[in-house]
Amino acid sequence: MKETDNYQGYELGPIRPPSEAMSLLLRITRNCPWNKCTFCGVYKRRDFSLRSVEDIKRDIDSIHHHVTEIERVLEQPGGGSQRQLLALQPEEPASEQLAFQSALNWVRSGKKSVFLQDANTLVIQPDKLVDILLYLRKFFPAIERITSYARSHSIARISDEDMSRLAAAGLNRIHIGMESGADDILDFVKKGVDKKTQIIAGQKVKRTGIELSEYFMPGLGGAEFSKENALETADALNQINPDFIRIRTLAISKKLDIFTDCQAGTFSKIGDVRMAEELLLMLDNLDGISSWIKSDHILNLFQEVDGQLPKDKERLTAPLRKFLSLNAEEQMFYVVGRRTGIFSGLTDMNNPQRRKQVETTCAEYQITPETLDDFTTGIMERYF
Repeated sequence: MKETDNYQGYELGPIRPPSEAMSLLLRITRNCPWNKCTFCGVYKRRDFSLRSVEDIKRDIDSIHHHVTEIERVLEQPGGGSQRQLLALQPEEPASEQLAFQSALNWVRSGKKSVFLQDANTLVIQPDKLVDILLYLRKFFPAIERITSYARSHSIARISDEDMSRLAAAGLNRIHIGMESGADDILDFVKKGVDKKTQIIAGQKVKRTGIELSEYFMPGLGGAEFSKENALETADALNQINPDFIRIRTLAISKKLDIFTDCQAGTFSKIGDVRMAEELLLMLDNLDGISSWIKSDHILNLFQEVDGQLPKDKERLTAPLRKFLSLNAEEQMFYVVGRRTGIFSGLTDMNNPQRRKQVETTCAEYQITPETLDDFTTGIMERYF
């Protein structure tokens, strides 16, 4: 793996989980070391590289400097004006301006959490990551949470001892993109890991006491493996008992490799109604675990699916059961309303003004239950 040693200033990667919106972003690696998943286009045509520990520490130094100056101004009588804060912003270079803005946003959010970028921070040597974590905690001892993305394949190769060292150094939440627990699906989308390894990695994280988020992707099995996607994923999650199960609905754009599979006929995508059936089947088969279910992404049709198992299971599945009990036209109205942002949830179906907006949209674009999937595909492509 290539490690860069030419410091170019504070950096930001392209993405972070929605739950890390208030976090300071600290870039440890650039892009994704695997970068072969056919459903993901975030890092395609971008080379992976490791940032040096020294460069990362310089980022931390920069953030600490700006935080100190910002807090000094805020502690002045009157709390510091916007003009006083903006006067602190460096004129150049651009990387230092970025560091200042990141520090300012972080101070305003309470300095409670840090997210380590990019796609798989745990690919670096444990000794180096421990060094970074301790350095970060040295300057910001009040941080409540440090989080990272990671691949199951990488975690499975780390010893329990090293995982415990990472936890002791301050890493206390990991996000893993399971996507599916079905081996046929994982192989088809080139995930680079199998169900067994997903379970081993998840259980290892849990043993260390680090909070674990696992992601499930409804629709990833297409029409052929929709049932397997739900059942095999539920089985894997039951064996792991992650702290969070986060829903990430499959969306396909022309930029993704899986789009080529659609064109070739080797993958048959399913629409929102089938995805709702698949998600319900997965949730119904979760058993004996205490995970929080989070539908915290704009691509999800049912963001009100939010609660903890087992006590909230009936409430979690109620929106899905209600939606699936509707006739085809009513399902169409909800999907169009949700995908266009007119509806935020099923209760908005009872709002006459919003309902009228959806009816107008359906008429304007000549949307019918038969053409619904074509319309929503176009809408979801806008998020790429």
